[in-house]
Amino acid sequence: MESTGGPYLNTAAVTSPVGIARLLQMTFGCTTFSLVAHQGGFSAAYGTFCMFVWTFCFAITVFIITCEFTHLHSCLSISWGNFTAAFAMLATLMSITAAVIYPLYFVQLDCYPITCEVRDFRIAASVFASLLFVAYAAEVFLTRAKPGQVSSYMATVSGLLKIVQAFVACIIFGALVNDSQYSKYVAMQWCVAVYSFCFVVTVVVVAFSVTGKTALLWFPFERSVVVYTFGAVLLYVSAAVIWPVFCFDSKYGSPRRPGLCAKGKCPWDSQLVIAIFTYVNLLLYIVDLAYSQRIRFVSHL
Repeated sequence: MESTGGPYLNTAAVTSPVGIARLLQMTFGCTTFSLVAHQGGFSAAYGTFCMFVWTFCFAITVFIITCEFTHLHSCLSISWGNFTAAFAMLATLMSITAAVIYPLYFVQLDCYPITCEVRDFRIAASVFASLLFVAYAAEVFLTRAKPGQVSSYMATVSGLLKIVQAFVACIIFGALVNDSQYSKYVAMQWCVAVYSFCFVVTVVVVAFSVTGKTALLWFPFERSVVVYTFGAVLLYVSAAVIWPVFCFDSKYGSPRRPGLCAKGKCPWDSQLVIAIFTYVNLLLYIVDLAYSQRIRFVSHL
């Protein structure tokens, strides 16, 4: 059997700045969900979401460290650079969401009706959840494409923004299904179609980049992405105009929150969340369009 001529283990995977950041992610993630599972406790959809985030991110981080340390990632038929950059951005968004949600719903200063021990565990879990977010954000900062550097597409500003756009779209979808009454008018259904179309295409762009299959397409991928981003800006402009009109104009909806609307089950609240994040995603697509003019796509880093 011929030797490959190189070391079997890649020590840089755990000794480089990015490697150290990933070790911290693994440590903080394991500590967080262990504290919650042991004494902190969680319940309802919010708590389940937080536990899913911490365990999911921990599992993928362990997988990434293992693959890079053993060189197994070279056997995978994906673009490893795009995969790790995309996951780091997604984990950053998910971890900051969990770091906000968990203390908001589960942490309190007094010990009633829970015990002081449970309260302390929840506070500790919240602290480590915040540290987990910092660790993932550090990886994004360390691996992002520098000006003039040839890098994986997902490590560029445009690539990272694709992950944020998809994440914001998921927030919009969550508000849509929470009794937003979007079927009330055809114009509001158009907005839903805009959110859905842009989300699907954005996910497809990320999927092709991560799998490294962009070179197999019969059309220029990079040019198509720029054209799509321009189209997404126009579509979101229409939604940014239509949605507030049909939700908050007195002719179609309500300019103010109804006084008898139950907290957590009010269509007006969901409509406001959708309106806010529509403008957030519109801004993200505009920034994406500006940056996509000056990046260089590399599929197999």
